[in-house]
Amino acid sequence: MSEKTIFKRIIDRELPADIVYEDETCMAFKDINPAAPVHILLVPKKEITGADKLTEEDGPMLAHMFIVAAKIAAEQGLKDGYRMITNCGKAAGQTVFHLHFHILGGGKRMPWA
Repeated sequence: MSEKTIFKRIIDRELPADIVYEDETCMAFKDINPAAPVHILLVPKKEITGADKLTEEDGPMLAHMFIVAAKIAAEQGLKDGYRMITNCGKAAGQTVFHLHFHILGGGKRMPWA
């Protein structure tokens, strides 16, 4: 059995987190090292290592997560927009191998990079 990721440990309530949303499908919590004034991590409760491991059966879960992301962005006051990012693989900067989306916004307009 492989070791639990930090996100799975948060989902299982083994580690604390500042949770801003939770339902039966996903959980969202504040990033402990924010890269923007608002930086929320949105993770599925299903253990999927990354976007490259999604299957067609994951479509409804993924659609739900995008709807939740919009809801969280609105609740966080990101009325002017937000960025939603996922990294796929070590070369892209993925450090936690549990699918997750960064919801980033607030403050000034974000540059492309």
